[in-house]
Amino acid sequence: LDCRHGRVLLHVGVGAWHFVVWDPVTGEQHRLPEPGIPWLIYTAAVFCAVPGCDHLDCHGGPFRVVFLVTEDYTDLVKAAVYSSETGAWSTPVTMDAGCDVQHRRDAFAAGFYYKPYVQPRRGAVIGDEAYFTLRWGNPVVKYNWSKNHISLIDPPTKCVYNVGVKKKSVDKVALMVMEDSSLGFACVEGSSLHLWSRKVNAEGDAEWAWCRAIQLESIIPVANSDDKPFVVGSAEGVGVIFVSTGAGLFTIKLDSGLVKKVAESGVYFSVLPYMSFYTPDRGRFPSLAEITDV
Repeated sequence: LDCRHGRVLLHVGVGAWHFVVWDPVTGEQHRLPEPGIPWLIYTAAVFCAVPGCDHLDCHGGPFRVVFLVTEDYTDLVKAAVYSSETGAWSTPVTMDAGCDVQHRRDAFAAGFYYKPYVQPRRGAVIGDEAYFTLRWGNPVVKYNWSKNHISLIDPPTKCVYNVGVKKKSVDKVALMVMEDSSLGFACVEGSSLHLWSRKVNAEGDAEWAWCRAIQLESIIPVANSDDKPFVVGSAEGVGVIFVSTGAGLFTIKLDSGLVKKVAESGVYFSVLPYMSFYTPDRGRFPSLAEITDV
């Protein structure tokens, strides 16, 4: 589900559904139960809980797991946070009625019932807040885990392109942490990768500010004229965006513009890069199969 601060978060369906937080460098593993929310679709984030940590070499310290779901049967968006220090989940919280996204159905055909499906892709964690996206229109869910509160943020753009006489929302977006620790939003429109950052204006209100556009036509190969590029992830702290086309999976370094092919073509939905410093005396990397011994 997530890779962050030297840890990997796995959702395991062997026996009762549970989570495993795994450190591939040290081999340390923690098994934790689900928070008891009947999920229809979900996403999650794992992160270091050490105050003031620079997250360059996170191993063995306390961690937290944020779990965001569209609840089964009710279609409500709910969230909870797990603390390794207490060994317990917070009380699940439901998105406020004032954050109702039903008005977005107006952008679609009459009679279409909008469900706030949580996008099962990697989010962004900044301070006490975790950010994820919902399907259709890409509204951003902000979960403040320290206050156990959910709110909704409109996306920086409608991200629409023409489909005949109708318009369709672009559903391939990525959230990221910018260099100034603000929330970033990446989206491909046509053949351009657009980047926004959520800034605090002079009045003290947060708003989206357009940062730049990267023309992909000349730097990212496509398989044919109908092949469309999609942004499928980012790597925190190193300014890297992952873009998928029919020709393969590519990385773009935002500072230098360097493009590199990192995998062959395939169906990529959400790329989860693992990053951590390796210290030789920590021992070998365990295999994925060994997590079943938790």
